[in-house]
Formats: sequence, C-alpha cells, structure tokens
Amino acid sequence: MSRRPDFEIGGFCIPAGTRRTVDLPVSVLSDHTPVTMSAHVIHGAEAGPTMFVSAAIHGDEVIGVEIARRLLRSRKFSRLKGTLIVVPIVNTFGFLNHSRYLPDRRDLNRCFPGSEGGSLASRLAHLFMTEVVARCDLGIDLHSAAIHRTNMPQIRVSPKAKDTLAYADAFGAPVVIRSGLREGSLRQAAQNVGVDILLYEAGEGLRFDEYSARVGVAGILRVMHALGMIPEDGVPLAETVPVRAGSSSWERAPAGGLLRAFKTTGDMVEQGEILGVVADPFGETEAELAAGGAGLIIGRANMPIVNEGDALFHIARVVNAAEAEQRIEDLSAQLDGAAMFDEDEII
Repeated sequence: MSRRPDFEIGGFCIPAGTRRTVDLPVSVLSDHTPVTMSAHVIHGAEAGPTMFVSAAIHGDEVIGVEIARRLLRSRKFSRLKGTLIVVPIVNTFGFLNHSRYLPDRRDLNRCFPGSEGGSLASRLAHLFMTEVVARCDLGIDLHSAAIHRTNMPQIRVSPKAKDTLAYADAFGAPVVIRSGLREGSLRQAAQNVGVDILLYEAGEGLRFDEYSARVGVAGILRVMHALGMIPEDGVPLAETVPVRAGSSSWERAPAGGLLRAFKTTGDMVEQGEILGVVADPFGETEAELAAGGAGLIIGRANMPIVNEGDALFHIARVVNAAEAEQRIEDLSAQLDGAAMFDEDEII
C-alpha cells in the first residue's frame, strides 16, 4: 500500500499521520518585529477532505480563538481522514491591539481576495486565500458580535450554497440563517474559487462565553463527522434540526438615553411586543421600543447608554415560533448532556 503524500503549505511538508504548526510570514513591524500567521496542520494517515477552521479575522473576536484552542486539544484526531488546518488568529495585528481592524484601519473581511502587492490588509487576505482557503474543500470561519453587543450562536450560509445547508444542520447551532455575500468578504472570495464556508457567529467581542464555546467546538466536530473525517465515537451529534431563518432585521433606539431591556437573545417575540424602554437621565421622558415583527432575538446591544438610531435588538424571522422555541431548547439540552465538555471550563 502506497504512503499518502505529504501536505505542503508555506514551503513546509507535513507527512501523513503527523501534525505541525507552520508560521506563514506576513510582515515586519516598524520596530523590526516579524509578524506571522500561524496555521496548525493535522494531516491524517488516510485520504479524505481538507477543511480549515479560522478565527480572529476581526482581532477583537476572541471567542473563536478559544474554540480553536479547545478543538486542537481534542483527542478525536488519531483516526483523522483527510487534513484539518486551524488558524486560531488570522488578524494578529488586531488581536494584539484588541481591535477589530488592522493598523491602517481596514476591515480584513472587506479586503478579500486581496493581492500580493496591495495594502497590508490586502496582502494578508491574499496570503490566507492562497495558503489556506485554496487548499480546502470546506471552511468554518468563527466570529462574534462587536464589542458591547452579543450574538446568539448561529450559522450563516450563502443563499446559493444549497449543499452546504446539510453541513449547517449538522453543526447543530440553534439557528441557521441564509445571508447574502458582502463584497470583499471571505465568504464571497471563497465561493468564487469553489470553497463553501460556514460562518459561525456567537458571543461578544473581547469576551469569552462558555455556551458559545461549547456550541462551536461541538459543531466543528459534527461537521467533520458529516464529512467522514472523524468517527462518531464521542461526537455529540445533533438530534434536532436547527431553526432556519431567511431574513433578519435590527430594531433601533427611538431616542437617545438609557436603555432598560426587557428581552434578550434566545427570546421569541411577537409583533408589537415591547423589547425595552429608553429613558432620559432625569426620568422625565420614556420611549418604548416595540418589535416590528415576530421572530427570534439572535443579537442585542449590551450597553445601556444608547443614541437615537443605535441598533439594539436583532430579530430573525421564523415560520413557527412555538416549534422554533422547542428546537432551541432541545439543542441546548443535548449540548448540556455532552460528557465531552465536563473538563476545561472557562471561569
């Protein structure tokens, strides 16, 4: 039986049945400090798909880094078929500075596919596309809400990527949303080269969230099982199909002032239901914020200080509210009962 070929990335060769962290040069800081994008490659002894997991494209979205760390500590890769590439921190510049952006204030997720001779953001995007994305069959990109906001765990897929919906269901996040592709985004650039991506949104910028971390790790392992990369042993497969939403919209502050929220992520709301009240600091005026339509709250602002027009509650439209609520409860119960998460808790 012939030996499986080595996996090549960034000029390095990883033999079949081994794993290695590879440092891909990005740039040199003004003080001569080198900056790299580190990728951990697990190259299975047997043939199979190649998948990547990436985090911190926005440097302040740290929950994805924790999910990647937990994933790499998993013992489920001894019989891996195919290749897994994990990049815990894509945007090192933003991560070190606790910032969403790069030093030139560019949003990396609006700079794909990038170019070898462009701006810093464009060069980083080009490196990630050529060294990681182009080598894969599927990707899972980990994100969170921005600072002072939080997202309920959810998977976003392209409306045109019909086959990817099966992997979105396998992931087992409470909600799957079909969302359009934005110009310059990783999802758009990857789809243009034939690589579909599941985008995982959960938690808050610069914060760890235990539930979001658990959903993320379990979801990645479920997708790998669905791809035939790992066996079922110890993988808590989702027994309930996630809630699907075709659209979503934000309810915005009717006035500036102090927000008292009556609802939070995961709550089902009816049209006209009061989500919260914005009052002025003197207690003289209050403006109620009502839901413009029925649905599921998948994101919300955490800051009580708001300006008129601020996005406060993100509501996804669902067909059957009672069924959606039950599905979310079932998925959460399955996750809580998964023994694989009894250790390595976040305090």
